[in-house]
Amino acid sequence: MYSRPWLEHYDPGVRATLRPYPQITPVDIVHETAQQRPDHAALWFKGKSQTYAQLDRLSDEFAAGLIKLGVEKGDRVAIMAANTPQYVIAELGVWKAGGVVASINPLYTGKELVHMLTEADAKIAIVMTLFYDKVKQVQSQTPVKKIIATNIKEFLPGIKALLFALLKEKKDGHRITLQNGDSWFQDVLKSGRGSGRPQVSIAPDDPALILFTGGTTGLSKAAVGTHLGMVKSGMQIFEWFKNTLGEWDDVFLTSLPLFHVFAAVGVQMAALTARGTMALVPNPRDLDDVIDTIEKTKSTFVPGVPTFYNGLLANARVREGKADLTSIKLCISGASALLKDTKERFEALANCRIVEGYALTESMMAIVCTPVLGEYKVGSVGMPVSDVEVRIVDSDTGQEDLPAGEVGEILIKADQLMTGYLNRPDATAEILSDGWLYTADLGYMDEDGYLFIVDRKKDVIKPSGFQVWPREVEEVIAAHPKIKEVGVAGVPDDHTSEAVKAWVVLEEGQEMSDEEIREFCKEQLAGYKVPKQVEFRSELPKSAVGKVLRRELSKPE
Repeated sequence: MYSRPWLEHYDPGVRATLRPYPQITPVDIVHETAQQRPDHAALWFKGKSQTYAQLDRLSDEFAAGLIKLGVEKGDRVAIMAANTPQYVIAELGVWKAGGVVASINPLYTGKELVHMLTEADAKIAIVMTLFYDKVKQVQSQTPVKKIIATNIKEFLPGIKALLFALLKEKKDGHRITLQNGDSWFQDVLKSGRGSGRPQVSIAPDDPALILFTGGTTGLSKAAVGTHLGMVKSGMQIFEWFKNTLGEWDDVFLTSLPLFHVFAAVGVQMAALTARGTMALVPNPRDLDDVIDTIEKTKSTFVPGVPTFYNGLLANARVREGKADLTSIKLCISGASALLKDTKERFEALANCRIVEGYALTESMMAIVCTPVLGEYKVGSVGMPVSDVEVRIVDSDTGQEDLPAGEVGEILIKADQLMTGYLNRPDATAEILSDGWLYTADLGYMDEDGYLFIVDRKKDVIKPSGFQVWPREVEEVIAAHPKIKEVGVAGVPDDHTSEAVKAWVVLEEGQEMSDEEIREFCKEQLAGYKVPKQVEFRSELPKSAVGKVLRRELSKPE
């Protein structure tokens, strides 16, 4: 039987278990908060707030409007939009109508959208106007019967809405002609006005959310999470941060896209559990807007990925001391490894703590996280939070538990794991067994229960039979002061079967040869780990949350 050494290293007051959990849904949390403090801000967007009472009422109206459009319990409704009040209103409205939200990245290609809308069997799609024409072009190849279009200006403050309509709406592609059979978001709201919340029964164990896997190893799959699972994740995360964050007081920057598990469950549910305010940012790459939002809302919790913090550190306003980040109490970094230098520089700049977290779409934010107050171990993503368990097993057999320090496959167990991949029992059986999620990530635990991620099981490079983990090589190269970003993957090689290749982005104004990079690597890596090939790029392909996509780099090879 595996042990749980991490329990001895929790921060003061953090409970090992939160059981029994209340049998509630995210809808219940919003309604309860609206009853307790109706005027408390739930959302902030571009200078305008929505209170919890307004959010509760608007989502009631949207739910009633959806039912008039024919939505029934269990129907899947896709949302393809940026982080705006409409997104959150739509989510809650779909749930109140008894539906299931399928969150889809609107930046995907038409072919990818066809796959996802079909996989989710979505009957209705709520689409931001910028993406409306793209969805219409492929709608006939999907189950979607109706599109509800929403313009980003709908919840902008008056003067900003006017300026947007005059200066940006047409130029940037937001102005559309609605086609027959489709509806405007505001008209759906109006149709449900005065109806109150629909009398639809929603059970905590009902499916609530469909999130799509990254699809780096083939077509993306639809992971299904429940209402109660989302609540549990929110409670666990808030418990982990309770020595720093409190009820009612905190503002959660929400710049990570709400179609990704990090924001959809991690940020959103922690904010709702804490009765906090979500400060919505539609474009996470617009760092000036991010900084403006932090300054104006006095954001206290700032989640991101390593490229986000690197970007802030490189931002001209930040470098010149013209950005006020003093409100930040806590940050969390995920999706990929955070370099020690980035962590220390940002913590010194903002006078806050950055913790690191690890989770998967399939885990529905059953997370591993570094302690807020306790010891930070360089390279570790921390320890399992309350009611989350982790094992390291032999990566070949998937059975034998390995001792501290030995690398194997990481398994996660928690109540809120996805119930499975929608309509894919065989794929579900491959990843879920006896309550354990087989992550396909390689790592090890030390004697204190701190988890260290080594790499993806399928990303291991094998030159001449040796094992090379891309992450180890990336961390060495990224430490060079001339290098801004790096990705490492295996490519075919006539002599060694597979070779290590690095794709490198240099800091602005810097020059460097591939031989310089190899010499730098030779000082810290065994010869077979040193990149045989180096390619310089102006940028690297990234996922929606900023994670470098190694498989996209190696595809042409």
